[in-house]
Amino acid sequence: MAVALASQSALRLRLLLSALKSGISVPLSRAVASFRIIQPPTKEKAVRTNMSTSVTSAKVAVNGVHLNYQRTGEGEHAVLLLPGMLGSGETDFGPQIKNLNKKLFTVIAWDPRGCGHSRPPDRDFPRDFFERDATDGVDLMKALKFKKFSLLGWSDGGITALIAAAKYPSYIHKMVIWGANAYVTEEDEMIYQGIQDVSKWSEKTKKPLETLYGYEYLAETCEKWVDAMKQFKRLPDGNICRHLLPLIQCPTLIVHGEKDPLVPRFHADFLHKHVSGSRLHLMPEGKHNLHLRFADEFNKLVEDFLQ
Repeated sequence: MAVALASQSALRLRLLLSALKSGISVPLSRAVASFRIIQPPTKEKAVRTNMSTSVTSAKVAVNGVHLNYQRTGEGEHAVLLLPGMLGSGETDFGPQIKNLNKKLFTVIAWDPRGCGHSRPPDRDFPRDFFERDATDGVDLMKALKFKKFSLLGWSDGGITALIAAAKYPSYIHKMVIWGANAYVTEEDEMIYQGIQDVSKWSEKTKKPLETLYGYEYLAETCEKWVDAMKQFKRLPDGNICRHLLPLIQCPTLIVHGEKDPLVPRFHADFLHKHVSGSRLHLMPEGKHNLHLRFADEFNKLVEDFLQ
């Protein structure tokens, strides 16, 4: 079994490195997403953007930092979009911001502290950084006067969503997560190691992030993220938030791309088993960025579930 695991991990890592070196776009919220550069919004002032309907951007003071967010739609059902490592609402959720039903939903896409335009401060990774993001996200929605809302969490944002749903159940209506894991294994550690060195990324993959953050910030933050994820491996059972899963009360949809090179299938199965009443939806051709690659299918799935 150990030999088989090592073989599977090596294959997964080779596929990932091959994509990075060949210049294939691999929108990883963990290392790279489909980044599109925008001008920073004026602090505390909404800015109009042209995305088929009105989208406003602003910053609000939450827990000692100014968090950037985008807002669109006029529906009664509020939805918070949670991006992954170094991700932002703009970079990670373009098709959702543009196309989720504006009459049914009010969509809030935020940049966690240290990411996107929620800087300063720089992104750091204390042991409780996922819990900190969960608290920031919920407090942002409270600051925007939402009493109850749903969560859409991708990758690291999925982990944050799981923690938020467990710790703040009275605020969470429903939850959709994909590309997330509740613990870290040796196989995961090998995958993380494969994306740690930014200098080995293709220019096509690296350039947008380097433009947004600067090479030094990008390289240092990616290394810090990998080190942070490795620290969970040293905990009992590699625990990130598996102990919180039984506390989740909201209806939960777990989506998994069966060709995801970053998050093995067993993570989705574990979440499905331990989040009571959850649904598991598999996308045979889906990879880590399934909500971008198959945006129409994903958006319909989400809308049907949230209604």
